[in-house]
Amino acid sequence: MKRADDLDVAGRTVLVRADLNVPMDGAAITDDGRIRASLPTLRNLVSRGAKVVVCAHLGRPKGDGYAERAAGGPSLAPVAARLAELLGQPVALAADVAGESARAIAAGLTGGQVAMLENVRFEPAETSKDDEVRGELAGRLAVLAGQYVGDGFGAMHRKHASVYDTPLLLPHAAGQLVLAEVAVLRQLTTSPARPYVVVLGGAKVSDKLAVIGNLVGKADRLLIAGGMAYTFLAAQGHQIGDSMLQAEQIPQVTEALADAGKAGVEVVLPVDHVVADRFAADARPEVTGGPDIADGKMGLDIGPATRELFAAKLADAKTVFWNGPPGVFEFPAFAAGTLAVAEAISHVTGLTVVGGGDSAAAVRHLNLPTGAFTHISTGGGASLEYLEGRDLPGLAALGDKT
Repeated sequence: MKRADDLDVAGRTVLVRADLNVPMDGAAITDDGRIRASLPTLRNLVSRGAKVVVCAHLGRPKGDGYAERAAGGPSLAPVAARLAELLGQPVALAADVAGESARAIAAGLTGGQVAMLENVRFEPAETSKDDEVRGELAGRLAVLAGQYVGDGFGAMHRKHASVYDTPLLLPHAAGQLVLAEVAVLRQLTTSPARPYVVVLGGAKVSDKLAVIGNLVGKADRLLIAGGMAYTFLAAQGHQIGDSMLQAEQIPQVTEALADAGKAGVEVVLPVDHVVADRFAADARPEVTGGPDIADGKMGLDIGPATRELFAAKLADAKTVFWNGPPGVFEFPAFAAGTLAVAEAISHVTGLTVVGGGDSAAAVRHLNLPTGAFTHISTGGGASLEYLEGRDLPGLAALGDKT
C-alpha cells in the first residue's frame, strides 16, 4: 500500500476516512480512544500543509432517508469538538455529508486547517449493497478533495461507499493507523514467535468460530472465556445453568475442538466461574466449585482458579492476541477475570495485541496502562476478519495485496 507520507499534500485537500465510532452516553463521549488513534495521521497531514476533511461514521442511524436519519442522530458534533481539543485547533463540522455545506466548508479551508463531515451513515447509500448507489455517494465525496487517505481500520472490513468506493476515484494512500494495524496483524498470521497464545472472549461463539478455524495450526494455545465459553462447555457435556448458550452452534464447536486436538493446539476452557441469579450490576456474585453451573445461575465471569490457570498458560508466551473480555467487566463484581487476563498479558515479554472492540474498551475502563501492550487495535471486527484470512474491502481499495 502507498503511504500517506508519500503523497504531496501541501496546499491540497485530503479526504481522510477515519474511524471515530466512539461509545457515547447521550451526547457525552465515554471513551475517546479511537479519536486519539487518529491523531498521528491528522497531525502529520496538518503539519505538511494539507487541507484536511475528515469523514467518519458514528453508531447506526435509523431511518429510510437522509432527513430521518439526521433528525434521529447521532451527530458527530461531540466528536468534532473533542478532536478540536486534542488537535489544539478548530474543527469545523459540516451540516451535511456531501452536500452544499460540505462543499462550502471544504472549499474554504486553507493549508493546515481541519474540517469534519457529518455522520456518513446519515446517507443510506453509504452502506448500500448496490454498487451504483454507493458509487453515486462516492462521487459526491470525491469532489470534496483531490486525495484520499484511508485511516479508519475499524471500518476496513465494510464494503461501504466512503471506505471502498471513494478511494477508487482519487489518488489514495494508507494512514499511519492502518499501516500499523496491518503490520501487527501480518506478524500474527505469518511468523509469530512461539508459544503463540490466543485469548478469545465475548458473547457469541458464532462470531469467533471462523477465526478459531483459521488459527488452528497457527496458534499453540487457545484460551476461551466469556459468554462463548458456555457453548464450548455444553459441547463437552457440562451443565451451564442459565448462562448464554448458542445451542445451534454445538456441532460446529465440537468439530472445532476435534480439529484443534488433531492439530495439537491446546484449548483451555474455564474450570470455575463467578455466577449470579441475574444479569445486573448489583447481583450477588458466587464462585462455583468447578466447571458446572447450577440451574438458576448464570456465568458472568471466570473464577479465581481459571484466572490462575490462564495466567499460567500465558506466562511463557512470546506472542499473544486477545479479543473479547472474559467477563462482564462493566459490572465491578464481575470484572476480576478481565483484569486478571489483561494483567497477565501485560507481563508477557513479546508481541501482545489487544484486538480492539470490547477488549480495548476494557483496558481503558479498568485504567490499565495502555503502554503495557505492544498494540491496542481500533478494529475488533476488522482484526478478526483479517485473522480469519478474509480480504478486507477497504484494504483492497488502498492497494493491499495480502
